Amino acid sequence: MTVNDLRRELVNRLAPLYGRYEANSMTRLIFHHLKGWDPTSLIINANLPVSERMLQTVGRILVRLEHHEPLQYILGEARFYGMDLQVSPAVLIPRPETAELVDQIVDRYGQTRDLRVLDVGTGSGAIAIALSRNLPYSKVSAMDVSDAALDVAKENARQLGAKIDFIHADIFDWKPMSDSFDIIVSNPPYIPDEEKDDMEDNVLKYEPEQALFVPDDDPLRYYRRITEVAAVALVPGGHLYFEINPRFADQTAKLMEGNGFHDVTITRDSQNRRRFADGTKG
Repeated sequence: MTVNDLRRELVNRLAPLYGRYEANSMTRLIFHHLKGWDPTSLIINANLPVSERMLQTVGRILVRLEHHEPLQYILGEARFYGMDLQVSPAVLIPRPETAELVDQIVDRYGQTRDLRVLDVGTGSGAIAIALSRNLPYSKVSAMDVSDAALDVAKENARQLGAKIDFIHADIFDWKPMSDSFDIIVSNPPYIPDEEKDDMEDNVLKYEPEQALFVPDDDPLRYYRRITEVAAVALVPGGHLYFEINPRFADQTAKLMEGNGFHDVTITRDSQNRRRFADGTKG
C-alpha cells in the first residue's frame, strides 16, 4: 500500500461520518502528526510504500475516530492562534470562536504595555498563553479549579515559553484584591443541561462536562460570579470580556450593567452568532 492508497482509504472511511471536507482535513492532520508532512509533502510522497507499523498506527486512530473520539484528543494536540497546544480529556478543545475573542483583545490592546490580565477557567491555557504572547510585557494570570487542567496548561506554557501565573482556585470561593487587573477574560461553561440531547457524540462523550454545562435553572451562574469578581478586581476603566451563549446574550449584558459595567457590547462571531460580550468597569 502506498501513501496515496492509505490517504484515500482514510478519507473514504471517514467521509460518511464527518463529510468529505472534514475527512480530508483530518487525514492531512494525521499525516502531519505522524510524519511531519504538510499538504505539499503529502503529494510528493504519495507513491512511497507504507510500513506495517504506520498501517497499524493509522488503523488504531481510525477505529477511535469511528467511535467519534475527537481527533485532537487522539493526537494529543490542537492548533490555536498559531500555536500547537497539548490537549487531553481534562480540557476543552480550543474552538475557532475563542480565537476570535482573543482577536478582540489583541486588536484593542496590542499596542498597550504592562497590562495585568486574568483568564478565568483557563483549561488548556489557550487564551492566557495567546494573550501573553501577543500583549507586550503583559503579566498574565490563569485560574482553574481543575488540577488536571492546570497540569495541561502549565505544560503548554512551558513548551511555548509563556510566563503565566497559574491560580488553583474555585471562582465561587476566590476573593480578589481590589484594582489588581486591567483585563479579565473568560469562556466559562454556558450550555444548559437541557441542550445535551442536541450535542454531537464527539463533544458529549469525550469533552469534560464541568467545562461545558450549567444547570437549566441558572444558566448564567458563572457569568454572575465572574462579573461580581471583576467589579472588584478590575481597575476603574478595566475591561471584562466573555464568550457567551447566544441564547442569553441580552441577559448577560443586563447582568454586566447591573454590576456597574458600562458601554456593554454584544458582538457576533464569524458565523453571525451573538457570541461575545464586553464591558468597561465604571
